[in-house]
Amino acid sequence: MKLDRVIAVRNNKTVYRDGDKCIKVFNEEYSKADVLNEALNQARIEETGLLIPRILEVTMIDGKWAIVSDYIKGKTLAQIMQEDPDNKNKYIEQLVDLQILMHSKTCPLLNKLKDKMNRKISQAELDATTRYDLHTRLEGMPKHNKVCHGDFNPSNIIVDENGKMYIIDWAHATQGNASADAARTYLLFWLDGDIESANTYLDLFCKKSDTAKQYVQKWMPIVAASQSVKGNQKEREFLLSWVDVVDYE
Repeated sequence: MKLDRVIAVRNNKTVYRDGDKCIKVFNEEYSKADVLNEALNQARIEETGLLIPRILEVTMIDGKWAIVSDYIKGKTLAQIMQEDPDNKNKYIEQLVDLQILMHSKTCPLLNKLKDKMNRKISQAELDATTRYDLHTRLEGMPKHNKVCHGDFNPSNIIVDENGKMYIIDWAHATQGNASADAARTYLLFWLDGDIESANTYLDLFCKKSDTAKQYVQKWMPIVAASQSVKGNQKEREFLLSWVDVVDYE
């Protein structure tokens, strides 16, 4: 495999292109279990019929784990939104439509969203009383089994030359409540400093999925707390500022 065309560089992984293959190479310290779980998530999502790159192999390159999948030629939705800001709302609407389509799928072998969130809240830098409140609130939320991406944002959507939209990066996929997934997308727009798009997104998601906005908002402290265990200090502080449980009583 030729690793000379870098597509993207993240904190702990580098993505290369080799012809019609996309090779995601993880750093040495990246957990083997996490790599295999991501590949397994992606393979399971393939079976739902959603448009995603197919897994071709999981291998090791120079002592580092790597996932090889189809290379999808195109641009990310984030790039398109940047290049065509006048039509931003149209692209956010396409994002919402794709997310709702994804939520219409089930995948019974995926990990459960609630289990993952409970685990993350236990690790969050919060006092015991707040953690207890969040665990209690999470347990009280309705149990669903919809496919949830966990990092659904415009940079994880590739639009190919025919306008087909592919969802990439299934590392955080679970089955659970669609409104928790929507709360995560809303917070990702906020983390990006794009509050206007965050609000446009939430309005469209609630309208198109016939979901009460207050219901998605009830998820926000829970989602923010569970996401605060990763990311840099600034992101952690921002997310923890959302964990004011009293606000949504």
